[in-house]
Amino acid sequence: MTSAVLPDSTSALGSEFNEFLFAPIGEDRNGMRLSVLSALARMDIDPWQEAAKLARLPEDAAAEKLTSLITAQHGVPSVSPDFARIAPRLIALLPRQPDPKIAPRKGLMGSDIALGSPALIIVVYLIFTAFMLSAQWIAASRQAPAQGENAPAAVSETIVPPTQTPPSGQ
Repeated sequence: MTSAVLPDSTSALGSEFNEFLFAPIGEDRNGMRLSVLSALARMDIDPWQEAAKLARLPEDAAAEKLTSLITAQHGVPSVSPDFARIAPRLIALLPRQPDPKIAPRKGLMGSDIALGSPALIIVVYLIFTAFMLSAQWIAASRQAPAQGENAPAAVSETIVPPTQTPPSGQ
């Protein structure tokens, strides 16, 4: 009797592996249909973790690893002879994940933010708003203060009456 393989946090989010995990690979000695999931579970290997590991490998290496895992399984005689031929088809069902050694492409100014992403739109909006507020503040600070009715007149608007000089000869 084998212990049950309980899914961990990887399997809770691993529905992208379902096509691979539920693919049939043959029958066991009792005539029961065997899937990748059931074969890995019989070996006490978390199927979702193993699927995630295989998805990160190059296809040839993943097919070899899956073949060695499944053919090492005792009690699966109908799988062993043909499995090396079936494994590449099964690996093709895995979602391809990027190689962790390859750096992701950088977006605007070296960030990982993609164009059109909500984060980028918010950043652009905040920069635009700050620019517009600064422009309004600068324009308002350059204007002359408004004059009210009781405000003193500016020096340039003060009218100085002409001075008269007394006539000289009288």
